[in-house]
Amino acid sequence: MTVILAFDTCLDKMYAVLKDDEQILASRTVENTDTKYHSAFLISTLQEIMKENDIKPQDIDLIATNIGPGSFTGIRACVTVARVMAQQLDCKAVGISSLEILAKLADKNPLVALDARKNSAYLYLNGETKGAVPLDEVKKLIATGHYTVITDDKLKPALGGTSYQEISHPLGEVLAELACQDGRENNWRKLKPLYIQPPPGI
Repeated sequence: MTVILAFDTCLDKMYAVLKDDEQILASRTVENTDTKYHSAFLISTLQEIMKENDIKPQDIDLIATNIGPGSFTGIRACVTVARVMAQQLDCKAVGISSLEILAKLADKNPLVALDARKNSAYLYLNGETKGAVPLDEVKKLIATGHYTVITDDKLKPALGGTSYQEISHPLGEVLAELACQDGRENNWRKLKPLYIQPPPGI
């Protein structure tokens, strides 16, 4: 049996999932509080779901995490935790972008556009991350009518489509399923944040 621990602190909520070959054992969603960003609850939430399912850290075979783009704080938190855990447990680790995760919200031909500031969007379409693209170019692609648009609250007024923030979807479970796909890099040493644009101050 393969046991997967998946977590994501890059987006507007934290997702934590425990899964084996056959089923989702636990799936948690944690929101920000008035005083703390949701990533502050990552370690305690992972400990809780493992304890509740009688899973010990050494039972974990694969760790899956969102590598961004998203909150710089959130990216650093989940990638660091994934690397440290995988190193200590000597297990595999897979990193998947938030763009690929959100693409699963579309029934067909997803175009994912997340706010990249400076009048641009982090763009994902046709199975590829296109980086930060000017909004005018994104609008031209959308105008073709070929794509199902997934975006965020900030860009929805300009781009239309569906904001992932306005729907409830178990994105942690999507992450866990994607991590099981064959052919993904699973060496924790190669797990790195996806900073399409450098963090502030760099």
